Parts: sequence; structure tokens; C-alpha cells
Amino acid sequence: MWLERLSGQSTPSAPSSTQTRSYSPAPRRSSHLAPNNNPRPTYNARTSSLGLVSRANSSTTSLNSPQLANGSSLRQEITAPSDIVHPLDALAILLGKKNDKGGDGQEGRENVALDQRPASLEVDIDFEGLNLDAFARDAGQENVGEPRRYANQTVEEYEVEKNKLEDLHKSILACDDVLKSVQNSLTSFQQDLGAVSAEIETLQARSTAMNTRLENRKVVENLLGPAIEEVAISPEVVITISEGPIDLAWVKALEELDKRSVMVNRTSQTSTKSLAISDLRPLLNDLTNKAIERIRDYFVSQIKALRSPSINAQIIQQQSFIRYKELYGFLTRHHPVLGEEIAQAYINTMRWYYFSNFTRYRHSLEKLSLFVVDRNDAIGADQTAHRGKISIRDQPQYWDFNLQEAAPANKPSQTSHDALAIGRRAEVLRQSHHAALPSHIAEDSKHTHYVETPFLHFNLALIDNATAEYSFIANFFSPTVGFQTISRHFSAIFSQTFSLGHAFTKSLVEGSDDCLGILLCVRLNQHFAFELQRRKIPVVDGYINGTNMLLWPRFQLAMDVHAESIKRATSAISTRGAVSALGLSNGADAASKQSSAPHMLTQRFGQFLQGILTLSRDAGDDEPVGNSLGRLRGEFEAFLTKVGKGFGSAGERKRERFLANNYSLILTIMGDTGGKLAADMREHFESLRDGVGGI
Repeated sequence: MWLERLSGQSTPSAPSSTQTRSYSPAPRRSSHLAPNNNPRPTYNARTSSLGLVSRANSSTTSLNSPQLANGSSLRQEITAPSDIVHPLDALAILLGKKNDKGGDGQEGRENVALDQRPASLEVDIDFEGLNLDAFARDAGQENVGEPRRYANQTVEEYEVEKNKLEDLHKSILACDDVLKSVQNSLTSFQQDLGAVSAEIETLQARSTAMNTRLENRKVVENLLGPAIEEVAISPEVVITISEGPIDLAWVKALEELDKRSVMVNRTSQTSTKSLAISDLRPLLNDLTNKAIERIRDYFVSQIKALRSPSINAQIIQQQSFIRYKELYGFLTRHHPVLGEEIAQAYINTMRWYYFSNFTRYRHSLEKLSLFVVDRNDAIGADQTAHRGKISIRDQPQYWDFNLQEAAPANKPSQTSHDALAIGRRAEVLRQSHHAALPSHIAEDSKHTHYVETPFLHFNLALIDNATAEYSFIANFFSPTVGFQTISRHFSAIFSQTFSLGHAFTKSLVEGSDDCLGILLCVRLNQHFAFELQRRKIPVVDGYINGTNMLLWPRFQLAMDVHAESIKRATSAISTRGAVSALGLSNGADAASKQSSAPHMLTQRFGQFLQGILTLSRDAGDDEPVGNSLGRLRGEFEAFLTKVGKGFGSAGERKRERFLANNYSLILTIMGDTGGKLAADMREHFESLRDGVGGI
């Protein structure tokens, strides 16, 4: 209650910590900052309302405000005079109550405050709708006639108070100015806030609209994105195809163009017509035509490079054709006629390339010195006949062939040879030939060779190059053409070269009676056929079969030469002069000096038979070797039978011994030669030997 608060402030021992001004019965002076509705009371020149209030409270008063800009301070101490009526007393007068208790006023007030204070205030005061200040002011007007008592104040005190009040007034004015500037700033800030708020609202509206458009665009992008991605071509692809160098990046750009072209064609074939596709198609056609033009120029330049002298075709094929084979596939898909023309140009160039190089290589191989094996080297021929050697003229290199064993150039040629003994000639079948003989080594070679040597190197080079070319054609053309077309391309390229190979083989064996050399060529040709099967090159089978058709008839003719030579030797023997005719004795007493030693022709026949059987170890039953050997063996047995008749009836034992010795020599020369044909021959001669009583 407010009476209790006033009572508490009157107690000196418990001053209020929240009040900065004592209560007074005089009307309270309003601030100049608030509107003044009542006339300002007049005061004694010696007194002031501030002084009254201060003295009435008898306390130290401080305004507790910060120091103002003018440097003045509102803190002061005022001692209240003793003749001032206490506010409680004045309040009691206003309320119509008197202090009945005598004695000192202070004591009475304390008694009123402490002793007579009721436990609770139940007085109902009618303020008539006025506040406390107005109510107190109206109550004070009832005692207007009563004289007012003011405290005595000196002039010096008044001046001091006046200066302080003036300073306070100035401070209040300065505060008003500051408050006005703050008010202006707040007003400006409020206006700025309003503008910012309007801008934020505008931005929010724009953001909402942009979000809506973004969502719509995402929906459209999800629908149109895949379709656009299928047909759109980036500028980088266009620039690369039009102006970039032909490399792997150009190939990737071409694949991108091909994929877009396929998608556009597929889309245009549907029932839905698209204006975008119609606009894009001319651009795609122009870019495709530009790519076709550049591909054509590229392949034409590479085909021209194949005609350069001393060029290695395999390097160009691998680095310029196989590496960019997608270009030819694109060309054949978009311009089939031009693709066929490029393929035909390549075929014509490679046909010239192989034919010219193998022609030079043949001439180099023809410069090798070869042993001549003719009728004079037959089994029954006169051994005093002239033996010589032949040189087959001229031929150049083909690829970069590496010779593993090159004979010294200054080593003299070996002209003497045994045409009927196989010797080390069969090693050519067991060696691994990784490369053909280089042409320059063939031209400078001083050795003498048999017929199988040039045949081996020419066909080895031909088979290797045919394998490489077929692999290239199958790899380069296969994405767009089938096996039949690849076979036609290969045949068109190698037809002349294969004819050259057949002509070379025919020149080697024609006029030669070297049965061992021809049979070696047959075995080498069979090895080439097996190798081609392992490499899966079926297009060379025609060449292999043609070579066999050249070799087998010539082999049979050469075998017939040996059989005829034995037959002529048999015919030349007479019963009477058989011994002298065979060189077994000399003089008139030859009959008495007949020997049962093997005949010299048996030695030659045994060596020749062992060579044929060695080369026929794995021969099949369908080969003509068995029939030829059967005829040759029949002539040899007829020869021995006729020679044995020269011993006469008295020399029957010697004749049997003579035949047994010849058959035993043949078996000894045959040795452990393997194969079905050798086993049959061994069994046959063992039966002949046993039939004449041999051991």
C-alpha cells in the first residue's frame, strides 16, 4: 500500500534505495518534457521547491544521470530546514486526521507510523477519477487561505541552486536535441526498413516465380533431355571432323557423328514428325559428307604410300589402316560406292606390290648355285659321266628377312655330291624356319644348294606374306563384308603372285631327276599346308594344291628314270659277260674269280631307298611313293637275279651267297628307318634274304 511506502520512507534507519526524491505536501513540479496543464506555483525568492523537498527528506539526493555534454553534474547535497512540515503530517492534514499524541512531532510520527498503523487499511478513498497528484492538488486548494511557510534561503544558496537548475535546463535541452536526432534517425531507419521490407517481398515473389520456372524446366528437361542428347552434336565434334588431324580423337568424333546419324534416321522413320529433326538433317548430311571427303583423301594418300620404293607394307597396314579401320566402316555405310572404289584401289596396289617384290626375290634366288641331278645320276647310270652344277639366275628381297646362318662368302663351293644319299638334307624338315633368306644374301652366296633350298625360302616368304595379308583383310574389311568377299579380295591380290610361285617351282623341278629333292619339296609343301591350317588361312589351299600337282608328277617321272636306268643296266648284262660287265673281274679267267660280295649298284639302290623311306616316314597310303618304289624294287631284283645267273650251275652256292649279301646290305643301309612303308620294305627284303639261305 502507498501509505506503508510513505511510512517506511519516514523512518531514518531504513531509507529507501529506489526513491530519488522525497514526498512533499506541495504540488509536484512537472517536467518540461511533459505537457504542463496546471499553472506553475509562485515561490518565495528565498526558497525553491527542490530545496523544500530535499530538506523535507533530510537526505542526500542525487539525480544519478550521466554527465551531460556541457560538463555539468546534477549531484548535490541539500540540508532540509527544521521548520518544514513533514510530508506525513501534511498527508494527515489532507486526510483530515490529527496527531492526537503530544510530544515531539518526530516521535508522534514514529508512533503513528509504528504504533497506530492498522494491520490493514480498509479505508475506501474516493479519488473521483483523479490521479494522486491531481487529488493532492485539489485537497491543497482547500487550504489556500492558510499561510505557507518556506524555508529561509540565502542569496548565495539561491544563485547556486539557480545555476544548477540552469545547467539542468541546458542539459535537458541538449537531451532534447539528442532525442530529436535519435528520433530523426529512427524515422529514417523506419523508412529504410520499410523500403528493405518491400524489396524483400519483391525478391521473395521473384524467388517463388523462379522456383516455379525452375521446376517446370526440370520437368521439361527430364522429358526432352534424352531426346535432345540423342541427336545433338557438340561444336567440338564439328570442329574436329572439319579441321582436326586424323587421329584417335578424330575417330572418336566420327563415332559420335555416326551414332547421331543413326538416331536421327531412326527418329525420322517413326510416325511422329519433328521439325527439329528436319532442321538437323541437312547439317548432319553436310558434316557426314565432309567426313567422307576427308576419309577418302586419307586412304588415297596411304595407298599412294604403298607404291613408294623400299616401303614396308606391313607398317603402313598396321599404323595407318588397322589403327583407323573404323574410318572405312563409316565410309562403306554412308557411301558404299566410294568404299568399293577405295577397296579396289587397295587391291590393285597390293597386287602390284606383291608381284613386283616376289619377282625380284625370285631373281635373287635364281642366282643361287644348284647341283644338277639328271639321268647321269640315276642308279643304273654310268658313274663316270660328267657332274656339274647349275645357277638359277636372279631375284630380290621381299621383307626384312633375317638369315640365321650365313655361310662365309669366301668359302669355296662344293661341286662334288652324292645325289642318291639323303645325308643331312632331311634336316630341313626338322628345322624351324622363322624367316626366309634375304635377297642380298642369296645373291652373294657362294654355296651350292639342292633344289629344295630356293623352294623353301620362296614359299616360306610367300606363306608368311599371304598370312599377314589375309589377317589384314579379314580385320580391315570384315566389319562390312563377309568371308566370300574377303576371299575374293585376297585372290585378286595374290593371284599373280601365286602364279609366279608355281612358275618358279616348275622351273626348279622341270628337267631335274633329283627324286630326293622333289620329295623334300613335297614334304615342305605339306608342312606349309599344316602351318596354314594352324594359322587358319584357308585361302592359300589352292596354291598348296597347285604346287602338289606340279611336284608329284615330276617325282614319278624321276622315279621312272631310276627304274629305267636299272632296266637298261639289266639289259646290258649277258650271261657270259655278266661279271666283267659289272666290273667284278677282269681278264679271260673272270669266271673262276667271281666274288659273292654285294654289287656296287646295290649300294646305290640302298642309299636311294633309305632316303625315300626317310622322307616317307609319315606318308599316307594314298601317296604314289609306294607304287614308284615297287616298280624300282622290281627292276633291282631283276637286275640281281640276272647277275646271279652269271655264276652258272656250278656256282649255285655262290649265287645264293651273292644274293643274300646284297639283300643284307640293303637291310643294313635301311637300318631302323621308321614308317609303315619302311617296315614293309624291311619285311620284304628279309624274306628274300631268308629265301636264299642268308643269315
